[in-house]
Amino acid sequence: MTQQLVLAVMLLGVTLYAVLGGADFGAGIWDLTAGSATGGARMRGVIERSMGPVWEANHVWLIFVLVVCWTAFPSFFGSAMSSLWIPMAIIAFGIILRGSAFALRGQAATINEARALGAIFALSSVIVPFALGTVAGGIASGQVAYGNAASDVWSAFLNPFSIFVGVLAVVFCAYLAAIFLVGDATRMGDQEIAEAFRKRALISGSLAGLLAIAGLPIAKLHASYLYDGLTSGMGLVCVIVSALAGIATLAMI
Repeated sequence: MTQQLVLAVMLLGVTLYAVLGGADFGAGIWDLTAGSATGGARMRGVIERSMGPVWEANHVWLIFVLVVCWTAFPSFFGSAMSSLWIPMAIIAFGIILRGSAFALRGQAATINEARALGAIFALSSVIVPFALGTVAGGIASGQVAYGNAASDVWSAFLNPFSIFVGVLAVVFCAYLAAIFLVGDATRMGDQEIAEAFRKRALISGSLAGLLAIAGLPIAKLHASYLYDGLTSGMGLVCVIVSALAGIATLAMI
């Protein structure tokens, strides 16, 4: 019973990081696609103003999940970290680069410096959620064997299902960010930017839904245990509720 309670707490932390940290990363993705330095200035201004108060605070949830995991399930934690150290290193390095670039961008002495820092910030915002997705995909598909470095460090995260989850994570983050940014732009009174983010939310949300459906055959081939759980019993109920909630969210947007 204690293990289940700890797992529930961990899943709550993972969910909060996915929603709040995901929106944080997604804002960086929209920064990357905002346009030229002049044409995308207004959109980037809204992004920076929205992210400013929370841009690094969301990573507390990731730290929380890691601490709970290595405290409660040290054997699993050791197996996962020793097999998935490459994407985990990419995640850590990417978060550091992203935070540094975001903090320094406003202090850039020249336009070229600002562009370089902006590019680092935006690209890190794509790479980090992709790497996080490959970690989740590797674990969910059974690529992580029990024991210290018991799995091949490359196939543990570079396999069809992990790559799919990584791509889905990037699209999901962009969708979340667009939803938050619609609300923020509306509160700022900038209806033009709010409309731009609304369109992005509809496109990225629809794409996320289509990717999730397309991922079922991939899961069946490469993560059969997960597939069986998602297509039967309470797992199927959760999938149906998730689909209905996604449709309702798109309708409200």
